[in-house]
Amino acid sequence: MKNDCVFCAIEAGEIPSQKVYEDERMFVIKDIEPKAPVHYLAIPKRHYKLLRDMTDADRDDLGKIFATIPAVADRLGLQNGYRLIVNQGDDAGQTVFHLHIHILGGHAMDFPEL
Repeated sequence: MKNDCVFCAIEAGEIPSQKVYEDERMFVIKDIEPKAPVHYLAIPKRHYKLLRDMTDADRDDLGKIFATIPAVADRLGLQNGYRLIVNQGDDAGQTVFHLHIHILGGHAMDFPEL
């Protein structure tokens, strides 16, 4: 756990959150600044900032996390589809430097113009 990491503090129970799923490798919480009608974060329990920082164990966990997301999305009512976003670094808009996966849905989405 990183002392200044909000997601590590949530995982440790130091900060309250609305967890909708949890297992030995991840938890899923409601985003506090939603960008879609349904917006959750899938967060690995192991702390690492970026994909390039992963260990072999992290890679295994991340594969299992991605395999779990479809069942979580179904529980969240996202049977018509959802978008997954993983921001990497400042230019991508990453604000919490603990890798996490945004799960967004609840309406049809266009791809943003760049």
